[in-house]
This record gives sequence, C-alpha cells and structure tokens, in this order.
Amino acid sequence: MLVYFQIMIGLKRGTVKLVPHQKEWVDSAGKIMEELRHLLGAAVTDIQHIGSTAIPSIHAKPIIDLAVAVRDLEDILPYVEVLKQHHIIFRGEIITGEILFVIGSDEVRTHHIHIVRWNGTEWNNYINFRDYLNAYPEKAVLYDTCKQRLAMRFSGDRKKYTAGKEETIQCLLEEARIWKSHQAALHLLES
Repeated sequence: MLVYFQIMIGLKRGTVKLVPHQKEWVDSAGKIMEELRHLLGAAVTDIQHIGSTAIPSIHAKPIIDLAVAVRDLEDILPYVEVLKQHHIIFRGEIITGEILFVIGSDEVRTHHIHIVRWNGTEWNNYINFRDYLNAYPEKAVLYDTCKQRLAMRFSGDRKKYTAGKEETIQCLLEEARIWKSHQAALHLLES
C-alpha cells in the first residue's frame, strides 16, 4: 500500500498542529539561511536552524525557526526595508534581547527569524537546547510528549500551548547549559 504524505510548511497564526519531522524543513531552512546571508552580509555573525523542526526525532509545528546572530541588535535595523522587499516581515522586538521577523501571510506563518546577540543568552539557549535534545533522544522524547499532550489540549490557543511548555523548556535549558559547560571543560582538558 502506498502512503502519500503532503509536505507541510506553514501554520495558521494562533493555532497548534504538530506533525512528524520532514526532511524538507532542513532544505527550506537552508534556502532561507542562504538568502539571509546574502541580504544581511557583514551584519550577520552566524545563522542556525533552531527549534523543533531542527530536532529530527520529535514532532513540530511546521514553522521553521532560524536564529540570526548579530553583534548588536541595532545592526539589523538598516536592513528592515531590504528584508521587507523580500517578503520578510519585521515584527519588532517581541522579547527582550530579540527582534522577530516572519515569512508568510497575515494568516499563515512559514518561518520565524529570531535576531539575537552573538553568544548572548538567547543565542546560547537556542543552540544548546537544539544540540542537547539531538544528543539525548530520551530528553527529546520527554519534550515531545509534553508538546503533544499540550497540542491536543490547546490546538486553537497557541499562547496557552506555549505557556504550558515553559516549565519543561526551562528545566531542559538548565540541563543543556550544564551539559554544554561540561563539554567546554572537557574540550579544554583535551587541548
């Protein structure tokens, strides 16, 4: 029996739907990262695919998250118009220490682009969380279980879904921070 699986990128704003990992998410992330490197040039220190779509073993909302590292958040402001011309929409500073851009329509978002300070708390949290869950499948399962339970309960209320994950995320972030510091210490010992 043949099973046809529709590729899904994008989700109606305010809703929650989790789907199994799709390799096309990595391709989409790569294309947008390449475009951002081209558009932002020297303002960018690094760009990484983050969030659940960057963790192959778990379900995710089909919205690609990217972290763009800059030396100073204000470095991105001269590029707002250029990004807008390429359908990358400025959403302003939504969270302290982060500027958000989105791709998609008013109704459906396909990509979230988080502009953060290079090697700052937000950058390190995004990278450490992704790397930790990819390195420890049992932790990824824990997170996935939490997400799926909340998605079933709050499919029409993304704010409640996000708030429900917060305690689990904070616990995993602390574990990831300790794991990363141990990795760094081991690397120094080996040098």
